Amino acid sequence: MINQQASENFFLGRKALVTGAAGGIGKVLVESLRAKGARVAVTDLDTSDILAEGHFDGNLLNGTFCDELPKKVAKHLGGLDILCNNAGIIKRGPITEMTDEDYSLTMGINVEAPFRLCRSAIPLMIGGGAIVNTASCWGLRPGPNHPLYVMSKAALASMTQCLGRDHAHQGIRINAVCPNEVNTPMLRTGFEIRGLDPGEAIEELDASVPIGRIAEPQEIVDVILFLLSDAAAYMCGSLVEVNGGKPVI
Repeated sequence: MINQQASENFFLGRKALVTGAAGGIGKVLVESLRAKGARVAVTDLDTSDILAEGHFDGNLLNGTFCDELPKKVAKHLGGLDILCNNAGIIKRGPITEMTDEDYSLTMGINVEAPFRLCRSAIPLMIGGGAIVNTASCWGLRPGPNHPLYVMSKAALASMTQCLGRDHAHQGIRINAVCPNEVNTPMLRTGFEIRGLDPGEAIEELDASVPIGRIAEPQEIVDVILFLLSDAAAYMCGSLVEVNGGKPVI
């Protein structure tokens, strides 16, 4: 049985690294971790408007940056207990419209960066740590006309399952949250690029969800916090869908 007081105090003093911290889910995640007493380092292309204990701006397409980041954060914060691989990118369209640049960008951000960050962070966490990767429902089953996004998130989900098994004995829990559509700037920008009105497009999405609306960032963050905490102490390699009952269609 979970000790409720222990769970509430779990994040106090924990040292965390959040990628994609300037995005819709990332900002809320950083705010929530800090509100619970964690010391948080953030990374994105520009984190100047985010309150955090450490700022490490950079490009996750840079392999050396990813390899060195967890060590730099651990040195700055005095350790590393939590890694949230939250950064992500989506390229829409059939494979015949995808370029080499689209492929490199998608796989670089959605797969290679989490791979490198996990590889570097895990040795720093031996004895106790938690990693949550932001995957997607679209990585668990095929969706139409998003082959790059789907295959990248499928790779991230598979890596999560492998690492969850491989490092459980070291006291490191590795899991993934798998949202469907979330009301974020990335979603709205995608509609604008396609010449759609974001408000109207989101209303249509809302109507397609059994619960009646798409997710807000806080609802995804709440699941991430659960997976990071001791309330999920027996979860290793789990892929948790947060989709309001909506299948990938």
